[in-house]
Amino acid sequence: MNEEKSIRRSQLARDVLSLSRNQLLVNLRFLDAALSRLEPVEIQELTYATDGRFIAYDPGHILKCYKTERTVPVRDYLHIVLHCIYRHMFVHTLVDHTAWDLACDIAAEYSIAGLGLSCTAAAREARQTAVYNELSGKVGQLTAEKIYRYYLDKKLPPAKMAELRGIFYADDHRVWYMSDEEKSALGLGKGGGRGESDGEGDGDAEGEGEAAAAGGAATDAPLGSEKDWRDVSERIEMDMETFSKQQGDRAGGLMQNLKEVNRERYDYTEFLRRFAVLGEVMKINDDEFDYIFYTYGLSLYKNMPLIEPLEYKDVKRIREFVIAIDTSGSVAGDIVQRFVQKTYNILKSTESFFSKINLHIIQCDAEIQEDVKITTQEEFDRYLKNMTIKGLGGTDFRPVFSYVDELIEKKEFQNLKGLIYFTDGYGTFPEKMPKYSTAFLFLDEEYNNYDVPPWAIKLILRKDEI
Repeated sequence: MNEEKSIRRSQLARDVLSLSRNQLLVNLRFLDAALSRLEPVEIQELTYATDGRFIAYDPGHILKCYKTERTVPVRDYLHIVLHCIYRHMFVHTLVDHTAWDLACDIAAEYSIAGLGLSCTAAAREARQTAVYNELSGKVGQLTAEKIYRYYLDKKLPPAKMAELRGIFYADDHRVWYMSDEEKSALGLGKGGGRGESDGEGDGDAEGEGEAAAAGGAATDAPLGSEKDWRDVSERIEMDMETFSKQQGDRAGGLMQNLKEVNRERYDYTEFLRRFAVLGEVMKINDDEFDYIFYTYGLSLYKNMPLIEPLEYKDVKRIREFVIAIDTSGSVAGDIVQRFVQKTYNILKSTESFFSKINLHIIQCDAEIQEDVKITTQEEFDRYLKNMTIKGLGGTDFRPVFSYVDELIEKKEFQNLKGLIYFTDGYGTFPEKMPKYSTAFLFLDEEYNNYDVPPWAIKLILRKDEI
């Protein structure tokens, strides 16, 4: 009798799960590839959970939620799928798992609230709204990354973090941090998870066929891997910007998070190398030095090598460069100094300076406030030690370019390779393309899709990258 009851309970829970997915498919066609991707697995040790391939559930938990509030299983299913679309479980370096878990739940629930679907409406939304209002005034766009950094800085007591997690809780995140062996022991099998971000795999032919039928094109990445969900996420974003634009306009939270996780990431160190120039420095060229002849000469003639090493080599070093700093009120503060320090650290750590350099650090708001010329590392050290922010007025980018053009005419620069402008984007861009490469560097907390001239490079960094 108990066995029959257990079978019946499992079947009812599976039906509720299937019904929840179908309701979402009817209302959110642009998510069809994602909603059909998770394989249900019954595991009583977990309420709800996903590793990117499976959706694990406890039948008792599903039926209890359905009996209390019929929309909760639908909302929880979408919550879990959004974790996958945003690739929350594939973050490999975390300082605080508790803060990350909370941030991911808030981002998912905020996205659901923005959709305004009656099938996902739940009583817990009332308590969540107050948290949204507080966060939006402090972090701006409510993406998991920004919320996470906010709570890292906030350092709330554990009890308060647990209280907040309870308001947004839908699923168990423990499987995000498990190894494949731990997941297999739990009954999840070998899924996507943290260890298979871009790995090879044969996949499930039947599963791949179902995903393709649901609107997702087959990929070389195994289903449930980080690359697989990246492909799904990018297709959803493109769909919402084109065919499902009307729904995309309403789903502000969903689009914010999609743009955040899908935006191109930049390596600032590699970026600086674009401004490198070839120059000759006195240094042994190991690439052209033959140790065989050198040691043979020492053995044949005792203390006389057969061939001497070359005393120079061509290397890429920063020779002439301009750092322009927008000192308007919106970007003033220690972040400016941290940016200059970051640039200096990269140049110094990669040996990117010639023995003689020509670096100009220009501060400007609506007009030029300061131009400091740096020719040695010692001068750079002194500048950083005594640096003060000047200006704090409006923002106009044109004076910097006019000023640099004047310096070029005065032969201050012989071969200026680049200018990088650290700014928040609120300003007037020059209409004419300069003769040197130019990049505008934005903080993602401030950047709001302002149009950058087609001749300029747009670079976006986070505060923690600076």
